[in-house]
Amino acid sequence: MLRSDQILSTVEMIQKENLDVRTVTMGINLLDCRSGNIEETCKKIETKIITFAGNFVATCNEMSKKYGIPVVNKRISVTPIALVGAGFKKDDFILIAKTLDRAATKVGVDILGGFSAQVEKGMTETDREFIASVPEALAQTEKICASINIATTHKGINMDALAIMGQTVKDLAEMTADQGGFGAAKFVVFCNQPGDNPFMAGAIHGVEEAEAVLNVGVSGPGVIARALERLIAKHPEPGSLQFDELAEEIKQTTFRVTRCGELIGRAVSMSLGIEFGVVDLSLAPTPTIGDSVGEIFKILGVDSVGAPGSTAILAMLNDAVKKGGIFASKTVGGLSGAFIPVMEDAVLAEAVGDGSLTLEKLEAMTCVCSVGLDMIAIPGSVDADTIAAIIADEMALGVINSKTTAARLIPVPGKEVGDHVNFGGLFGASPIMPVNNVGKSSRFIAWGGRMPAPIHSFKN
Repeated sequence: MLRSDQILSTVEMIQKENLDVRTVTMGINLLDCRSGNIEETCKKIETKIITFAGNFVATCNEMSKKYGIPVVNKRISVTPIALVGAGFKKDDFILIAKTLDRAATKVGVDILGGFSAQVEKGMTETDREFIASVPEALAQTEKICASINIATTHKGINMDALAIMGQTVKDLAEMTADQGGFGAAKFVVFCNQPGDNPFMAGAIHGVEEAEAVLNVGVSGPGVIARALERLIAKHPEPGSLQFDELAEEIKQTTFRVTRCGELIGRAVSMSLGIEFGVVDLSLAPTPTIGDSVGEIFKILGVDSVGAPGSTAILAMLNDAVKKGGIFASKTVGGLSGAFIPVMEDAVLAEAVGDGSLTLEKLEAMTCVCSVGLDMIAIPGSVDADTIAAIIADEMALGVINSKTTAARLIPVPGKEVGDHVNFGGLFGASPIMPVNNVGKSSRFIAWGGRMPAPIHSFKN
């Protein structure tokens, strides 16, 4: 049982260390909004979102003030729109995107996710129409995020969809070239996408979910960094502190942070009369100094992120975060682990700039963290097939390791290695990361079909 007095004493102790509830995300089922024509469907979608989320932002703000815990973002996720719009065409899906954007603005949320499709085994004609709409839909809206799940451990990788993803990323960047290719930052390709993830750009309201739920995303890399610094300061003599003790400190700190997030989530849930879903305890950094996952790497002993030992540190960090979160809450879900989004973490971005963190090292690190290649700015000249092949490698890691992986790549139009891009806010800034062996994967992408699921997927 949650005891507010215990949680609030913890908050008082760590409130100056960038602790926050990164997001409270309301998931809304839109399947019953489907009708025979696009105008009626759009009307039902807007009405339902306003009905469920009309008081959402005000309630989050009220609970944030009451408990003294900042809620950085208020978001909505919806049923994958390719399902809601079954039978519609490309232009119809663009209208739905605009409707979602308008509804999100009316209720005051920061972002809306779920402009999505699930095509891990095959694509319907509707799926193809939907995917074709994504570049224009995101270019013509402000708050909409999109995702496509093209792989699962059980089904393998849809290579036909993969080939389209490379071109979709290119089109998104080019259609938003005046914003530095920002459209690609609102689009992510998934393997094993969860239906209760509150973090964007990959949040959806899975078809297995209730009519409406509240999922909370708690961050706190700054809190963990300061806790580690305090522990190390108490043991300055060489050999007086061991790695398992560092892992235990991370686990215990994560426990306290998770309890704070659950307090806020359940308070908002009770006030709105909407079912509480999960707490996603993910170390999601921000560009703010002192709120970096990369800083934790340095505290734990590597002088540059990407140096030998970085993957081992990330594996321990990810595991300790999950252990602390699971013990703290009976409803841990979503992704829950350590994120390494390059543009959103000032220390990671710095490591790209000095050459210590490369794309290949990032790919290795994604084997042991939550999600995958996230918010990586690459040269605008990189071709669609190379982008698709990078995504394929990340999907394969997810399929084989039975974990969620994703790729959010941003080919910045007109920029090359040595240049810099800045999206501002939580999206951050970074130097352009080099991509090796560009243009050497087209024959691989051309095969199409489906990469079969691994043998360990058969567990009936």
